[in-house]
Amino acid sequence: MPCEGWFRIKSLGCKEGVRGRKRLSLQETDPHDEVSTMISQLKYSVVILCTLMLILAGCGGKSAHDPTEIYYLVAANLKLPYWQAAAAGFKQAAAELGVKYEIVGAETYNPQDERAEFQRIVRGKQRPTGILVSSADPELLKGDIDAAIAAGIPVIAIDSDTPSSKRLMFIGTDNYKAGVMGAQQLVKQLNGRGTVAFFTIPGQANLADRLRGYRDTLAATPQIKIAQVLDMKGDPGTAFDLAKGLISEGSAKVDAFVCLEAVACTEVAEVLDRNQVKGKVVIAMDADQSTLEFIKKGLITATIGQKPFTMAYVGLKMLDDLYHHKLPRLDADFAQDPFARIPAFIDTGATLVTQANVASYPPLEQPPTAASK
Repeated sequence: MPCEGWFRIKSLGCKEGVRGRKRLSLQETDPHDEVSTMISQLKYSVVILCTLMLILAGCGGKSAHDPTEIYYLVAANLKLPYWQAAAAGFKQAAAELGVKYEIVGAETYNPQDERAEFQRIVRGKQRPTGILVSSADPELLKGDIDAAIAAGIPVIAIDSDTPSSKRLMFIGTDNYKAGVMGAQQLVKQLNGRGTVAFFTIPGQANLADRLRGYRDTLAATPQIKIAQVLDMKGDPGTAFDLAKGLISEGSAKVDAFVCLEAVACTEVAEVLDRNQVKGKVVIAMDADQSTLEFIKKGLITATIGQKPFTMAYVGLKMLDDLYHHKLPRLDADFAQDPFARIPAFIDTGATLVTQANVASYPPLEQPPTAASK
């Protein structure tokens, strides 16, 4: 006689011809007993289903990762609070995934040293599972990034892109929009009239995009003139000397200072403070503790806060996913492919920080801990 009733499972003994096992049958029973039996069987089914789900969930945890997996973050100026925040995000993602990581590059702004470290890890005995890189000099690193891709090593650009390379994607700020954001604040603070000096590092893609955003926006306000675009060489001391020269007696009048990278505007603010120069507009980049303190004091007008923690955190998660769910090929043109499995660009966002919101904006030196996330 076939088994009858709802939610039958093998472990309940609902089989025919099995000697010594009690046959479950709901025939000729009280309706209340039948309902009780079905509820009991349903409970067993739920317990088994939950157990299976827990087992499967366990299989998706840290044990799924290979002991040979190792991910690298390569950058220049690693001592900056900006890159310390990125390192915190990288470490957080590695801890959650249970994988090994290394953060390498140049402690100061040195594109050649960054390139040497990139080459070292690609050619090393332990093959990188994936690399995140911020290019201090995009053209310098282009060939090395392409070589890593050709060797089957996934490379993702963060912070400063190398768009002419075969890197898989870019994760970071929409730098053109950041320039537009800064320019709009500049126009507001200058009341549509004034002379501006820019501090930048020529050849760095993210800074070039910011400058383009400023130029395009300021074009609509012709009474704001760009007097100079200065190369501060990624060096705080150079930025200090340039700012000092701009305010010295006999120099052309400068109404505003715009810094396209992180370290220049704190030096500008220091020069203004020491020389008791008032009434200047200063638009900075990034939100380290010193920059935020100068905003509170009124020596920096505003800054554009980025999310280096997020860039590195998301970047490592993407690299890990690419390792466990490999692409058919790494050298495809994902930006032009309408069926690409990965995005060409992930915008991590930016925030304008002024005296209105500086009190609630966390400095880069205070990334969240695992417990607070």
